[in-house]
Amino acid sequence: MRITVALGGNALLRRGEAMTSENQRANVRVAARALAPLARENQLVISHGNGPQVGLLALQDAAFVEVEPYPLDVLGAETEGMIGYMIEQELGNLLPFEQPFATILTMVEVDPGDPAFGRPTKPIGPVYTEEQARRLAEKHGWSVKAEGEEWRRVVPSPLPRRIFEIRPIRWLLDRGVIVICAGGGGIPTMYRPDGSLQGADVVIDKDRASAVLAREVGAEMLIMATDVDGVYVDWGTPEARRLEKTTPMEMATQDFASGSMGPKVEAACAFVEETGRPAAIGALADLEAIAAGKAGTLIQENQSKEPSDV
Repeated sequence: MRITVALGGNALLRRGEAMTSENQRANVRVAARALAPLARENQLVISHGNGPQVGLLALQDAAFVEVEPYPLDVLGAETEGMIGYMIEQELGNLLPFEQPFATILTMVEVDPGDPAFGRPTKPIGPVYTEEQARRLAEKHGWSVKAEGEEWRRVVPSPLPRRIFEIRPIRWLLDRGVIVICAGGGGIPTMYRPDGSLQGADVVIDKDRASAVLAREVGAEMLIMATDVDGVYVDWGTPEARRLEKTTPMEMATQDFASGSMGPKVEAACAFVEETGRPAAIGALADLEAIAAGKAGTLIQENQSKEPSDV
């Protein structure tokens, strides 16, 4: 079975951890252990988040005042290479030597007329106190936003339209290669009026880009691996309960946080509605069970249908 797995930020760096190479490597190693059983029996295409990493590069870039800071599309390309390298190496250590891997720098088209360009909403970088956030915002011209008692930098996040490298990605998958691509939502790219391409100083939502990726590679299932064991209704109340099996229609009646579960639910439901194939959201540690329909939250058009055994 061809499966797209979207690794959440927890697979690379846990909230509150120092953004060191060693910590990222350790978390990727944990993710690789969860991915390996699926990779032995299925065709895998892997996407991943990059919010902490691209935010760190932006901070490092801003600290070097001798040149203008690099735009977010360039920093996104840097993180795709860095994170893809770690995933390739750690997953390769667990699979047969003959298993081929490829990390693809992935340009994803955005519409320059998307109203999201004027509404910074996507959190990137580390967590700050309010005082730190406001000071950095004034210094660098950033937009910042509170997440409870924590503050983060926010940037525009337009919708993904299509993936430019989809043909080589499909070609590699058809030949048994495990492909890591669309990292951090991909490299945001848009057309100029003359038809030429340029980067965009924005960040694409990883979950929405992963749904586009899964659809375009013909994935039979989309799995969004995160740090909770599924989708909950009435979250944060005594009545909170995990949805085990649901449909896009049922999900549309619920309200999910826009900064966390909301984009995952929206992207998963879009994949199901567009393809008729199942999507699931659940904990990274449960990845194999999620693929078998035995853990997480399974979203499908007809609840009487079961996902194929893996």
